[in-house]
Amino acid sequence: MNADPLEEMARRLTALRHDPLGFVEWAFPWGGSGEGVAGGPLANHTGPEKWQADVLRQIGESLREGKGPVRVAVASGHGVGKSALVAWLLLWALSTQPSTRGVVTANTETQLKTKTWAELGKWHRLALTHGTCQLGASVLAAQPADDVAGRIDLVPWAAHNAEAFAGLHNKGSRILVVFDEASAIADAIWETAEGALTDADTEIIWIAFGNPTRTQGRFFECFNRFRENWHTSQVDSREVSLTDKVQLARWLVDYGEDSDFMRVRVRGQFPRAGTMQFIDGERVTGAMTRLLDPTTDTRLPLVMGVDVARFGDDRSVIFLRRGRDARSWPIEKHQGLDLMTLAGRVAERAAAEGVRAVFVDEGGVGAGVVDRLRQLGVPFVFGVNFGSAAERWDVTGAKPLYANKRAEMWGNMKDWLAQGIVPPDAELRADLCGVEYGFNGRNEIQLEKKDDMKKRGLASPDLADALALTFAHPVTGGSWDLPPKQQFYKTDYDPFAKFDEDYWWGDDND
Repeated sequence: MNADPLEEMARRLTALRHDPLGFVEWAFPWGGSGEGVAGGPLANHTGPEKWQADVLRQIGESLREGKGPVRVAVASGHGVGKSALVAWLLLWALSTQPSTRGVVTANTETQLKTKTWAELGKWHRLALTHGTCQLGASVLAAQPADDVAGRIDLVPWAAHNAEAFAGLHNKGSRILVVFDEASAIADAIWETAEGALTDADTEIIWIAFGNPTRTQGRFFECFNRFRENWHTSQVDSREVSLTDKVQLARWLVDYGEDSDFMRVRVRGQFPRAGTMQFIDGERVTGAMTRLLDPTTDTRLPLVMGVDVARFGDDRSVIFLRRGRDARSWPIEKHQGLDLMTLAGRVAERAAAEGVRAVFVDEGGVGAGVVDRLRQLGVPFVFGVNFGSAAERWDVTGAKPLYANKRAEMWGNMKDWLAQGIVPPDAELRADLCGVEYGFNGRNEIQLEKKDDMKKRGLASPDLADALALTFAHPVTGGSWDLPPKQQFYKTDYDPFAKFDEDYWWGDDND
């Protein structure tokens, strides 16, 4: 007599209670196997990636040993399959122990809904155990639902609402806590979640995945101060079959093997320089809320930065600054403006405001704007190539401080923001705070490329680039009749000397 399929599945799930790797190998149609799934989405996959199998195996071994809470932290590069592994763990936990209680959180609600939960939906549909769990918009619940049925909830975190993670207890059964993109989750959430580890006679599993973007915080400490309490691993994107090897090779050429960008985004290693955010939010808030007498720097030259859009989604931006003041003039944002019209608008604005110098991003199509402005007779137009050599050297005078001109301009702007003022523009804030940085193989500061920001879901920082262009070269006061070199550079300007902040504060005594 044939065994009842439901009874057979129940026996199988009981046997896999402490074997998440065995569950994953059994529950999904690897190689397109299974009734009605030949040639399906897993037709070209024989099972989990090696690193995924290692994590699943480690969890199973730790559960069978029964030595207390199982803590696993994985730092990895991009595209290695973290979200898939999260989905497998959720399905395994609830299918093999229907009274499981758990919570899943991530760095942002968007990450949770569009990546983590969307991936769970895909694997839930593929699983042989599909009928044992019901997937909702923010909960994975055991079926049939009753008073003792378990559930795993999607919970966006907020530092001011850490108590939302305080009530996770399930004495005598199983608790699962998953932190996705854990490097960006506040310490307060980690500390509150740790309260769930106090239940006796309970299987407790805490998993933390993420890109290792910061050398501080609890995720970093999983690999350092608290490493004896965690099973840790670091995954190189190049060792995983799922990743785009052409893109990874391009990053290697662009940034260098030992750059912080490669360390974090590819090698799964923590950066050498702490947080990768180049300009912190506190500095930007200060510049947006600071009061400054608008008459303070009136004797100083007014300069203009023009960032020229290269793609349809980007915008051309015109930004003006006088000394410490970049707030008194409206920011112009133009989308879909052709180069000749943009050049005409720049010329018109420069004449109306009495701009002393115009700095234009001349990379790509921007060179056409520079040529047209000169043709129109606009004086003192400077084309700036973001990839050209930086002029600001480190304090030893031994090497450049920055990898290129764009990084140098942003560095000058970052210093200036400590005393300058900018308009309280939400898009400008996002631009200033969104750019990450690292160090290239020569230990020079290098900014993240615009294309790579877009891969992280961020817009091109056009507004911030336009403001940064006003720091391309120091501009002093004086007559238009002076030669350009005397007009725009201190006569004792020395790129090997320690950076003179007077250029950027506007305290010009010439």
